[in-house]
Amino acid sequence: MKFKPIDQLSPKVARAEHTLLGAEIAEHDRRYYQDDAPTISDADYDALRRRYEALEAAFPELHAPDSLTKKVGAAPSQKFAKAKHAVPMLSLGNVFSDEEAHEFVARVRRFLGLKDDAPLAFTAEPKIDGLSCSLRYEQGELVLAATRGDGFEGEDVTANVRTIADVPHRLKGDAPAVLEARGEVYMNRADFAALNERQAEAGKMIYANPRNSAAGSLRQIDASVTAQRPLRFFAYAWGEASDMPAKTQKGMLDFLHHAGFVTNRLTKLCHSADEMIAHYRAIEQQRSSLGYDIDGVVYKVDDLSYQQRLGFVSRAPRWAVAHKFPAERATTVLRAIDIQVGRTGALTPVARLDPVTVGGVVVQNATLHNADEIERKDIRVGDTVVIQRAGDVIPQVVEVVLEKRPTDELPKYKFPTRCPRCDSAVVQETDDDGAADVVRRCSGGLICPAQAVERLKHFCSRLAMDIEGLGDRQIELFHEKGLIKTPADIFTLQKRSEAGEFDLTQWEGFGETSVRNLFASIEQRRRIALNRFVYALGIRRIGETNARRLARHFGTFEALRAVASKATEGSEAREEINNIDGVGDVVAEAVADFFLEEHNEKALDALLREVAPQPMEAVANDSPVAGKTVVFTGSLERLTRDEAKAQADRFGAKVSGSVSKKTDLVVAGPGAGSKLTKAQELGIEVISEDEWFRRTGQE
Repeated sequence: MKFKPIDQLSPKVARAEHTLLGAEIAEHDRRYYQDDAPTISDADYDALRRRYEALEAAFPELHAPDSLTKKVGAAPSQKFAKAKHAVPMLSLGNVFSDEEAHEFVARVRRFLGLKDDAPLAFTAEPKIDGLSCSLRYEQGELVLAATRGDGFEGEDVTANVRTIADVPHRLKGDAPAVLEARGEVYMNRADFAALNERQAEAGKMIYANPRNSAAGSLRQIDASVTAQRPLRFFAYAWGEASDMPAKTQKGMLDFLHHAGFVTNRLTKLCHSADEMIAHYRAIEQQRSSLGYDIDGVVYKVDDLSYQQRLGFVSRAPRWAVAHKFPAERATTVLRAIDIQVGRTGALTPVARLDPVTVGGVVVQNATLHNADEIERKDIRVGDTVVIQRAGDVIPQVVEVVLEKRPTDELPKYKFPTRCPRCDSAVVQETDDDGAADVVRRCSGGLICPAQAVERLKHFCSRLAMDIEGLGDRQIELFHEKGLIKTPADIFTLQKRSEAGEFDLTQWEGFGETSVRNLFASIEQRRRIALNRFVYALGIRRIGETNARRLARHFGTFEALRAVASKATEGSEAREEINNIDGVGDVVAEAVADFFLEEHNEKALDALLREVAPQPMEAVANDSPVAGKTVVFTGSLERLTRDEAKAQADRFGAKVSGSVSKKTDLVVAGPGAGSKLTKAQELGIEVISEDEWFRRTGQE
């Protein structure tokens, strides 16, 4: 992925990019930690994180209390009871080169004030690609098992964890009165392959990789299903402990092993950065033969007193770091470049390749990202190319092997200037500074069949309207046959069928039962939660999080539409959307663009004749602050900013990021500045944090 140099960004552009990156990273966190279905590689995710952190370093005003740099994982699933961690389960920082590993050791020495020749040991162990879990033992008995969740609160999966053979129900020998053993639930590759064979034979879901399989198996509501899955557990850390059985990391691992846990035999005590890197190389060489997936090596300061002194920074310990492996690569020949058109009109080039095995998977397609990447790497049809695959996502073309380019000069690839699906012009948008977007888009909008089909797929998807029986294949078929052109057409299918316009039971793959079930599923979705409906509309830049923000702020679709349809640039309506906490300029513009488009208005009118979006669930409507718009400013002393927002949400209030005439209440802590001044100028009520607690009935 390509970013504009940070020193060329204005504060406004940096803030917009930071907001978008934050939303994108949060969505990837949700997909990884909650859905167990990541859609980008670890390397691409790490690049997004590094860019986000670099923006905050260059523009300190972006480093707000709710910054993702202070968060770990994602909120726990609602399927399970929640379990708070006595000691937070934080994540690790990453290094990607030998130089960065050396710098990690040097940084530790500087912090501790140790000279270069002073003894300093580290453990080095494989980084297991699984699901982090904390196991709480009291008087030696397992009493609670919880997933990482957001690092502070996870999911109670005790019943499921009890079915894992590697997890002792009672610790061996003398154990502390309270001990939280932590480690990774995983599935080895042979067991994963066998499970997928059984799933296929039973016509059930096929898992993408062992990590997803392990996570999905652990999160079964029925523990008896988990018991049938070949899950395993490596212990490598601890949380709360009433007594420490050892004074070193290695000593604690030995204790966990003798207490009945499986610990990794490849863990080694190292006394220098060179030793650590040598062990990293040795593990990397064994990676393919280990039988389970790893994605790097973790280095930890061995002396626990040093760990305590080093402490934590942001969301990670100073005393530990993960040295990530590079993505797996292979070489093959690029035979063609196809252009895919997405639901927002984005044109994505895809390489069609001679089949090649990368990391145990046969690859025939790879992403080329965008036109700029093709030009920068000088990729041409017929070239021999290096393919990189990291995680269960579409691989990417890394580079061309120029020495293998045929002697007959291959023509340069020309990116299309017309949409391959509707022949509309291909355009490039520009940012506030006039810089061209790397993504090129079809300008055809609703007349483009590719965009129409992709929007329909999104509309029916699980996290949107969730219409069972209308999968990708059915939508493509119905669109091709002319039965569904717009979302509203979905809800008139049954009426048109009963009127004799078509008979689905005569189509291959459709029997009476499947047609009846399809119509019933559509009927069930005529009443849908407002946030899901907003997300289903496929508005650019509106993911699940922003859909919920809009739904929570406006309450009803009618209210949202009334404001958004007047949200021209510089208007009060645009300012209202922009001031919704977490939204900002770029998202507000996308919302306005959607509702100000005449074609979309007509499509909405037709859809709303068939569907009734339901207002957001009631939240403490009897609260004194219910329905009020609240702004928190200054340094809160009793709450974190996230807790304050969560409280306001729970009591039915709407949180805004800035003060305007529509603000009802400002909660001001020490150091409140311009927001407090503006509130006073507008005559808005200002209260203290203590008064907030009294008013909301918390004391």
